[in-house]
Amino acid sequence: MPKEKAIRELEDLPGIGPTTAAKLKAAGIDSLDKVAITAPHELAEISGISVDAAKKAVQAAQESTTLTYETGGQFYDKRKQIGKISTGSKDLDELIGGGIETNGITESYGRFASGKTQLGFQIAVNAQLPREKGGLDGNVLFLDTEGTFRPERIESIAKAAGINPEKALENIMLVRTLTTEQQILSLERADKLIQEKNIKLIIIDSLTSLFRAEFVGRGSLGERQQKLNQHIHRLQTLSDKYSLAAYITNQVMDNPGIMFGDPTVPIGGNIIAHAATTRLYMRKSKEEKRIVRLVDSPNMPEGECIIKITPDGIA
Repeated sequence: MPKEKAIRELEDLPGIGPTTAAKLKAAGIDSLDKVAITAPHELAEISGISVDAAKKAVQAAQESTTLTYETGGQFYDKRKQIGKISTGSKDLDELIGGGIETNGITESYGRFASGKTQLGFQIAVNAQLPREKGGLDGNVLFLDTEGTFRPERIESIAKAAGINPEKALENIMLVRTLTTEQQILSLERADKLIQEKNIKLIIIDSLTSLFRAEFVGRGSLGERQQKLNQHIHRLQTLSDKYSLAAYITNQVMDNPGIMFGDPTVPIGGNIIAHAATTRLYMRKSKEEKRIVRLVDSPNMPEGECIIKITPDGIA
């Protein structure tokens, strides 16, 4: 019997020829390890092959790659390389461990005018700053699902941060999504944009509004949660693959079962709760003040701080 060919390159995978391999590399899937962790349906969509062929390619990639382990100390060394975007408020930065982290998802939820979008505007500008000034020296992909993006706010925040306002706006790649399909596709096809435009921050404002509008009633809840799960998993994959930060805003509702205390709960249930690395609950206070509560973080204790939303941004 002929000896099986060793799999060392993408072209060695079953069903993957030079043309298909070129498509995968263009989408950022340029190694066997990346094929091994890619969902078959995603691989099929990118490459143009069937889902069955994609399953065989993924399985072959998994069998040809070795699983490596690392010590807690080695992982800690990697953690030291994680970038952080300043929120503009020293108190809020301290509350969340130094700023909005790369390689993870930060979620903020709250009622209308609680400051979620304003925080998004602030970090969209700050991400463009050099690392020594609280930025990531990169650009931004902004998915606007509610029509809340305001270039005027970016201009005023950029001026206060010492950034040319026109350049700040040019560095933000805006996608106005009107359907959940557009929202999902914007992330599915983001690899090339991320690499070409040096994207270091992805903002989705808001993650859940279109899903709430399109999937109405208990009968569609299962499908909604499944699509939402795939969507936020894709966001985490991009965050890990390209070491970028992800910031999502979320809508809320009142839980009638809560008799005492604040009945406000975020939309999306456990799917978003488990996916978000850091969760912030924002609520309006007097005048320009907002109260930010750290609800969940893997390395910081719960706590609260007060921020101000000023014409120059968050302070």
